[in-house]
Amino acid sequence: MTFEMNKLGKSSVLVSEMGFGGAPLGGIGRKASESEAMDILKAAFDAGISYFDTAPLYGHGLSERRIGRFLNSITRSSFVISTKVGRMLVSEGEGQRDQLMQDNEPFSIVYDYSYQGAKASLEASIERLGIDHIDLLLCHDIDRWTHGDGQPAVLKQAQEGILRGLCDLRSQGVIKAFGLGVNDSEVCSQVMNNFDVDCFLLAGRFTLLEQEPLDDLLPRCLDNNVSIIVGGPYNSGVLANVKRNHATYDYKPVDDLRWEKAQKIRTICDSHVIDMRAAALQFPLKHPAVVSIIPGVWRMKELRSNLDFFDVDIPDALWRDLAEANLVRLDGIEI
Repeated sequence: MTFEMNKLGKSSVLVSEMGFGGAPLGGIGRKASESEAMDILKAAFDAGISYFDTAPLYGHGLSERRIGRFLNSITRSSFVISTKVGRMLVSEGEGQRDQLMQDNEPFSIVYDYSYQGAKASLEASIERLGIDHIDLLLCHDIDRWTHGDGQPAVLKQAQEGILRGLCDLRSQGVIKAFGLGVNDSEVCSQVMNNFDVDCFLLAGRFTLLEQEPLDDLLPRCLDNNVSIIVGGPYNSGVLANVKRNHATYDYKPVDDLRWEKAQKIRTICDSHVIDMRAAALQFPLKHPAVVSIIPGVWRMKELRSNLDFFDVDIPDALWRDLAEANLVRLDGIEI
C-alpha cells in the first residue's frame, strides 16, 4: 500500500498520510506482548506507514521503548518519529501514575513545562527510543481538557519556558519541527498567537463526530502554513463500536447525545453501504490543513481493518448527505 507523503508546515519533515498512534502499545501494554507489539509495528511499516508517534506518558515509557526497539531494526531515513515533552518520568514514589495506563512499568510522572524541561525530556526520550534524533517534538497536554481551571497558569508557564525551549531546539537543528499534542483546539490558537509552530497534533476534536476547529483553528492553520495531525479519529471508540457498552468518548462512557448522533451518522453510512469506520478514518483528511491521521492500535486485526478502511472508495454523495442532515460540516472540506 502506498500512502501520500505530506509536508509538515514549513519544515522539511514529510509524514505519511496515515501514521501510527503509539499510545495503545504503552497505555494498555500488558494486553499486548512484546512480540505482538513488534509484529504490529512491522506490519504497519511494511504497509507503508512511516510516521510513528509516541510519548513518555504512554505506558510510562513502555510505548517509547517498544517503538524504539522496532525502529532500530530499520534505516533511520525510512521513518519519522514524534514524541512529546511536558511530562517527565520519575520513580514511582516521586510522582503520580496515570490511571488510564495499564502498564507495569516502575515509573510515575511529574509535569515539567520549564525551559530546561524541553531538553531534559528530549534526552530521556532519545535514550528510551535508542535513536540518534527526534524529528518532531510536541508539547504535551497544556490544554483545559487536561488541566481544567489551572490551564491558564500552565499555558503561561509553557509559553515562558518549554515552548521557548522547543523554538531554540529547532533553530539549533536538534529537532526539525515542533508543535503541540493536545485534546482541544482553543489552546492551539492561543499558542499560534505567539509561536511559529509547525503543527498541532489534535486528538479527538476534528472528527466525523465534531468539527468545531472549522470555526477558527483550521482556517488560521491554512493562513499560517501550520499542519494538523489528527489523533483519535474514532473519538476513542464511539465511531468504531456498534454496541454502546463498548463505546467510549474521550475514554469515558459515551453520553446519550453523542451516541445518538453517531447512530444517525451510521445510518447514512449504511445507506451508502459504507462502514462508518471507513468514513471516520477518511473524513479528517478531506480538509487541506490535515496532513496525517494517526489511529492507535494494540491488536493486529485493528491495524488490518484500518488499512482496509483507508482504501475504501467513499462516494461524495455520502458526505453531502451527512451535511444535509446537519451531522457534519463541510466548510473548507474538499470533496
